[in-house]
Amino acid sequence: MLSEVFYTFVISSGIGLIVLIAKLIFKSKCKNIDCCCIHIERDVETEEKEREFEIIHKMNSNEEKA
Repeated sequence: MLSEVFYTFVISSGIGLIVLIAKLIFKSKCKNIDCCCIHIERDVETEEKEREFEIIHKMNSNEEKA
């Protein structure tokens, strides 16, 4: 029989793989993503503008604190 350690390893490895794939999908600049019957359509331009806005305002607030 397989031990509990093995099952824990398999489950945690599977969850880690899913998280890694989700992270790569989020960082990609693809507009349409199809993965195992999951279809995602993204507005990449708006997301990029939002990230730039957050970065600029984070830098401005850090400069004001210094």
